[in-house]
Amino acid sequence: MDFAVTILGSGSATPTANRGLTSQYIVCANRHLLIDCGEGTQMQMRRFGVKFQRIDYILISHLHGDHYFGLVGLLSTMHLLGRVQPIHIFAPKELEEIINLQLNYAGAQLSFPVHFTATQADEPKVIIEDEKIEVTSFPLSHKIPTTGFKILCKEKDRKLLDDKAKAHGVKIEYYHRLKKGEDITDENGKLIKSSDYTLPGEPAKLYAFCSDTRYFEAILPVVREVDLLYHEATFTEAFRDRAKATMHSTAIDAANIAKQAEVKKLIMGHISARYEDGVVHEEEARHIFQNSEVVSDGATYLV
Repeated sequence: MDFAVTILGSGSATPTANRGLTSQYIVCANRHLLIDCGEGTQMQMRRFGVKFQRIDYILISHLHGDHYFGLVGLLSTMHLLGRVQPIHIFAPKELEEIINLQLNYAGAQLSFPVHFTATQADEPKVIIEDEKIEVTSFPLSHKIPTTGFKILCKEKDRKLLDDKAKAHGVKIEYYHRLKKGEDITDENGKLIKSSDYTLPGEPAKLYAFCSDTRYFEAILPVVREVDLLYHEATFTEAFRDRAKATMHSTAIDAANIAKQAEVKKLIMGHISARYEDGVVHEEEARHIFQNSEVVSDGATYLV
C-alpha cells in the first residue's frame, strides 16, 4: 500500500466502545505519519497492528484534549521500547511547553530527539517536503486555532521498458535520467527520448484532513480535487443548532464541501458519542455527494 490512511479513532470529545478519539496513521511513499493523538491512541495502534517506531512525523491539529491527550503516553512508550531515531512534531506552539512540563515533572528524559515545529493557523504553509511527499497545513475554523493537513504523494518516476532499452543498447547509466523524463543525447550525437523507453509513472495523489471545523468555504481552494477528503461530521441535521454553537460540522456541511471542491471521495468522522452508528450521517450526506461514507475505527483507505 503506497498511500493509505488507517483510522485509529473516529469519535469526538469522549471515547465509546466503538469509537476511539481522533487519530489517523498515514503511510505515503514509505513515510509514516500520525495525525492527532487522542487519549488511547497507542492502544488503538496495538489493536490495529500499527508499529510505533515506524512513525516519522506527528501532526497535531489543535489543542482540544481529544486530539492530543495521548501524545505524552505515546512518546513515553516509544522511549521504553528503545527508540533512538528522531521524531518530528508539528503542532500549535503551546504543545511544546505542555510536553516538556509533563516530562520534567515526571523526571523523565526521552532516549530520542524530538524536533518540534510550531504550526500557524493563519494561512496555508508547506511544513514537510522531500522528493516523495509534501505536507501542507491550512487554517480551519473552530473555537481555538486549528489546522487541517493536506498530504501530497508526488508523481512517481516513469517506468523503464528494460527489455527495449537493452535491445537498443541504451546504456545503464542513462536509465535513471530516462525514468526522470529526461531526453539524452549520447556521445555519438544520437537522441534517446525518454518517451521511447519509459511509460508514465503513477500520478500524484492527494489526501486532506479537516477536523475540527465549522462549515468553512475558505478551505475549498486547498482541498479542491483531492482524491480523498476526511471531513468532520460531528452531528446530523437534527442537531444543527448544536453544531453551530460548538463550531462543528454536520454531515450535510461535509458533503457540501466535498461537492464544491469536486473531490473524488468523502469520508466522515469525529462522530458524536450520541450516535450508535453513522447511518443517518451517510443518508444525509449522500443526497448531496454520493461517494460519502462514515469511517469506522480500524478501517484503511487507499488514496
